[in-house]
Amino acid sequence: MVYGWIMAMAWGIGSILWVELVRDFYHTLSHQWPLLYKHHVWHHRVFRRDLTFANAEIYRQAQWHNDFPECLVMLAFSVALWGVCYFITPEYQWAVLTGTLYTLLFLASCIARGSGSEWAREVTDLTHMPGQFNSIPGNWFVNRTYHWRHHFDNDNAYYCGTFTLVDKLMGTALSLKGKTIAVTGASGSLGKSLLLHLHLAGAKVIALSSKSDAVMLTVEGKQLPIKTVSWQIGREKELADLLEKVDILVLNHGINVHQDRTAEAISQSYEINTFSSWRLMEMFLDTVRTNEDIATKEVWVNTSEAEVSPAVSPLYELSKRALGDLITLRRLDSPCVIRKLILGPFKSNLNPIGVMSSDFVAKQIVASARRDLRNIIVTINPLTFLLFPVKEFFVSLYFRLFSRPNGLSELIAGSQATER
Repeated sequence: MVYGWIMAMAWGIGSILWVELVRDFYHTLSHQWPLLYKHHVWHHRVFRRDLTFANAEIYRQAQWHNDFPECLVMLAFSVALWGVCYFITPEYQWAVLTGTLYTLLFLASCIARGSGSEWAREVTDLTHMPGQFNSIPGNWFVNRTYHWRHHFDNDNAYYCGTFTLVDKLMGTALSLKGKTIAVTGASGSLGKSLLLHLHLAGAKVIALSSKSDAVMLTVEGKQLPIKTVSWQIGREKELADLLEKVDILVLNHGINVHQDRTAEAISQSYEINTFSSWRLMEMFLDTVRTNEDIATKEVWVNTSEAEVSPAVSPLYELSKRALGDLITLRRLDSPCVIRKLILGPFKSNLNPIGVMSSDFVAKQIVASARRDLRNIIVTINPLTFLLFPVKEFFVSLYFRLFSRPNGLSELIAGSQATER
């Protein structure tokens, strides 16, 4: 009996996931195949940047040109899955009809919207409703903020309609094309590698370095000078104007005093590894004021594998763990996405005996970000993949239970008031 119910639930849930996958792949194909795109483009003609629609008639026509055939394809594939189940496990064929019923609801709402029902639009077209965004882009589920990016950030990304799985698999859950990305610690091995791979992904990169020399990248055998801005620890406010124009800030600078435990080493480790990154992040978060900022701005923070495992350098571990916990706390109310980079030992000036190359690490970071991983783990230690998610979950839960929330809307309102 229990086994039967488990199998029925598996077929039922699977049938819903199946039609959602069909919808997402159909949407993707609509952007690649001109025959479908000429109908799909009606959908993109409808909305202004604030998600109000420019013309009610175009909105209704878009339902018939785009949503209606999409629903028919979903319906056909749901029936096909029912046929497969009928021949393999006929006793569960009724469960597979869950996906068909789910699709029929989509079809009915599409017909209602196409017929001009304002109630149907408000109840069923939630990812296109105008108004202030009240959350950052969804991670596993598509929300208004996530879908806004498909219309106005890059229409060749963010294809998913309900679940973000297909975008994650295809690497279209975050578009870096055209983004202005600033990287601290840009003169170091990882900094240069990140700049290179972000540049290759189509980003406009800015090197933030403590050195005055311009950072150069080698691209296809040629030297490419990168816009380089010199800054110093403790003088972060000098970067305020620059951060206004940055879409993604990568906090990658740091210091490793190794076995030193003097008062100066303690102060230096926390000032550089913890508080400097914290100040820069808070300055950047203050630039998040509009819906577009919430949807497209991000911070990536290199907190290191030292959050959960020894680094044979006590002060490096302590200062990086402090930064990691502060980031976990800040994420609870952040007005934009904050990603953690949990990196294992790679060869650099801070760690000349590192095992991984900085180029390999940077390539994995960029690929993982494009799959919208919020905690990007790159390491040779398999325990980190087990320990870090557990640690992050319980620390986040503790902070959530024993600290007072500050909603995103209040943060945005406060930021706007400061700007005025």
